[in-house]
Formats: sequence, C-alpha cells, structure tokens
Amino acid sequence: MAIPDFQRLMLPLLQFCATGVEVKNTAVTQHLSQLFGLSEADRQQKLPSGQQKVFENRVAWAKAHLKMAGLLEATQRGVFRITTEGQHLLASAPPLINIALLQTLPTYQYAKSLRLPEALSPLRPVRDTQIQTPHEIIETAYQDLSFRLADELLDRIKNNSPAFFEKLVVELLLKMGYGGTRADAGQAMGKSGDEGIDGIIKEDRLGLDAVYIQAKRWKDTVGRPEIQKFVGALHGQRAKKGIFMTTSRFSQEAEEYVAKIDNKIALIDGKTLCQLMIEYDIGVSTEISYAIKRIDSDYFEED
Repeated sequence: MAIPDFQRLMLPLLQFCATGVEVKNTAVTQHLSQLFGLSEADRQQKLPSGQQKVFENRVAWAKAHLKMAGLLEATQRGVFRITTEGQHLLASAPPLINIALLQTLPTYQYAKSLRLPEALSPLRPVRDTQIQTPHEIIETAYQDLSFRLADELLDRIKNNSPAFFEKLVVELLLKMGYGGTRADAGQAMGKSGDEGIDGIIKEDRLGLDAVYIQAKRWKDTVGRPEIQKFVGALHGQRAKKGIFMTTSRFSQEAEEYVAKIDNKIALIDGKTLCQLMIEYDIGVSTEISYAIKRIDSDYFEED
C-alpha cells in the first residue's frame, strides 16, 4: 500500500490520542502503520538522503502541524498528549483534518503569521508548488524545517527548569554580542533583586551601557500589566533599555504599549527566542548540509 501523505495522518493520529493519556512517538507510529496496512518494506522506505524513514518523517510532520494548531502538546521528550482544543475538535466529528481546516484555527493562524510572507509560505495549497522554481522550493522547505525545529526547541525549554532558562538567556545574549564575558553575564543575571527585573547585562564588551532583563518561563500570554511593571522597575533604576523574554507570547495591548513609551524595550516571545537560538546555534546542531553549485564562469575563460 502507498504510504499516506502527512495530512491523511492527522485525523487518525489525533483520534489515537483521544483518551487524553500521554502517548509515545513509537506507539503512534506503530498504530498508524497498522491502521494503513503498511508492509515492512513500506515502513523501512527512506528519504533520498537516507537519514530518515519516509513514514516516520510524515508522522512527525503531521504531529508538528497538530501541535502548531494547539491540538497536541509535548509533555516530555518523545511523549505528548491531546489538548482540550484537540478534544473539542474531535467532538465536532470532522471528516478529515488537513491544512485547510487547521488554517481556520486561531492558534495555527498565529503560528503561520510568524513564517514567511504568504507569497513564499510553505503552507499554501499544494498546486501552487507547480509554479515554484527549484530554489523557491528549497527556500520554503528550509523555512518549514526551521519552524518545526523552533517548535521542538520551545517544548524542550518549557520542560526544563527556570535555572536552565536563565542559563539559556545568558548563553543567547552572549552569542548575540552582549555581556562582555561569560562570567560577567552569569553574575548579572538573577542578581538584581528589584521587583520586575531578573538581571542586568552589559550592552557591549566595554560596558558602556546596561540592559535590564526580565525572563519569564510562562505558558500564559504576557499582558500589558507585566510590561508596565517592568518599565516601572526600569524607571527606578533610571534605565532606558530592557529586554523582556518569555516562552509564551505577548498580547497586542502589551506590544502597542511598548511602541508608545520612551524606553527601548525588546519583546522576545517564545517563537522569536527559538528562531534566535537557531540563528546563533544555541541548543542545535547541523544534521545535514546540501551544497548548491553553479557554473564557475572564470574556469571556462580562455586567454
């Protein structure tokens, strides 16, 4: 039997999780392979790179999109469960779950808004890929892989301790050029003791200015009151610059408030945090590289 595409796997995958108990990746893959009557040869078929099995890859993508829509949530490495939103969707008895359906859900819409512009979005209808150039296909596929990686990173961060998150913040800011030395940065974080401020870090290696930091490992949306509290703490320090970093997201009111005040406040939500981690190689490593080559015109020049 032909291996089903990842969209056909979404509904049976969510149904398998319907009881609400935690489910392991291996159990889901085994269940779906039996449900679709896949042979051993089907299950062992690999991607052209030879790095991963086709069916496991498609199950992973189906799960990634369901998580992006808020229908599934990770509880620990390799383990996840259905959310309340996922159970509500199943209760409506949808005949199928696909990208078109997910795009009607607010959580998925928010996730999509963080991706590429619509013209290059990998979530557009499949038929549009027929007019893409090979370079466009590679670019959109790369962005899709990066977004999935960011989603996995965020799950890992949320499942670690506040101390780990603090260490991560220091590591990222150092890689971005803040903080002077690692020792200085480590001492700066968590030493302020002022309400609304978690730490202070140098803006540059010379220490010409200080940036005040608030780091919240939250699940709930960070609203305007939390930002106002942070700004008030900055005023108490006669400070003008701050970074508010969270594993969740900021409300529209919080973002609008920051845009109007004199203080320079950088709001870094969970998705942006993970994108920065990927950009600066924090908590990630290169799995595989593809070199795209072109003609070297100089080689063919004759004297």
